[in-house]
Amino acid sequence: MGKSNKVILALYGVGIIMAVVLIAWIFSSVKTSSVEISADQKIDITPEQIKSIKDIGEWEFLAISDEEMVDTVRKGFFSDDHLARIYYGTMRLGVNLKQVESGWITVNDDTLDITLPKIGLLDRDFIDEARTKSFFESGKWETKDREALLRRAYQRMLQRGLTPQNLEAARQNGDAQVRQVMQSMGFKFIKVRFDYGNDK
Repeated sequence: MGKSNKVILALYGVGIIMAVVLIAWIFSSVKTSSVEISADQKIDITPEQIKSIKDIGEWEFLAISDEEMVDTVRKGFFSDDHLARIYYGTMRLGVNLKQVESGWITVNDDTLDITLPKIGLLDRDFIDEARTKSFFESGKWETKDREALLRRAYQRMLQRGLTPQNLEAARQNGDAQVRQVMQSMGFKFIKVRFDYGNDK
């Protein structure tokens, strides 16, 4: 065998060895490599969605119906005058979405964070004066006397309606209603808070 043939054979041998090493490296890389597929869990809320929620306006969470009988007596020389009237009213507890502050809806990864105004009376003129009844009346009474009775009835209804228990019931109802609306819009994880510190 000539010298040139030996050189050619040697080159072939080196080429084969390099090819084997290259193939082995490729297989080794394939075995140790992994492909990771992950879904983007971040959600987003559009300005149109925020506007549609704000357009709800007054959102009622609890209605409390009450009736109060209020009376007064005016002492007389020969006899006393009496005035007793029955008042009816419905107090609506909820929030006014027109009062929300900037940043009231934020998105943190996969969670929608909603901060609503303080729950309170949606309408402070809640006594239905058309249903007011005169229970008993003797003597002559002026408009100011009847107005005084109305104010007393109003304060009594406030005391009965704005109790911690009723406010908590309104908060729980509100939390459930807000979550239901948000879930219907496609959001899964929702955190609702009202600005007086109660979180859910």
